[in-house]
Amino acid sequence: MKLKRVLAILIGTALITLIWIGRSFKSSLSDIPASALAQENPLTTTDRFQTGLSLINQVNQAGYERSRNSLVDIAPDFIRLGIEFPYGDVLSRPGLDLKLRQIATVAALTALGNAQPQLKFHIQGALNVGCTRQEIIELITQMSVYAGFPKAANAMVVAREVFQELDKQSK
Repeated sequence: MKLKRVLAILIGTALITLIWIGRSFKSSLSDIPASALAQENPLTTTDRFQTGLSLINQVNQAGYERSRNSLVDIAPDFIRLGIEFPYGDVLSRPGLDLKLRQIATVAALTALGNAQPQLKFHIQGALNVGCTRQEIIELITQMSVYAGFPKAANAMVVAREVFQELDKQSK
């Protein structure tokens, strides 16, 4: 009997907390101007795709073409979404140039530690938009502090592969 009473109190407390959080969240949304919640410049799907395609071609056209060719027959919508959202909606925003966006992306993928193909793509992209090899190495080294040495070591291996491929192409 005591256990049922304790459980009832705990469940009641949890429900009251959830209701309070919900009301707080709802009231905090009312403080945000409607213009901040709406897109400033909504793009059509075609515009988003074209904007995204233009950006991805600046970052890593060859890598994009390889990815597209490997997936287009089984997942054409996935390819479209991968252009429209990250490149057409997010990377096309003002405020950061492509170099800074690639630095942020390489840092995030290094921290994830399990996205080597994407990391390779974005290290190539970072180099294509003006990062130096030394900046890539320093970026990954810094991530060892925040993401851990194993993840940073794996990212260094990917960076080495990218550098070696570029060296082969330049010969």
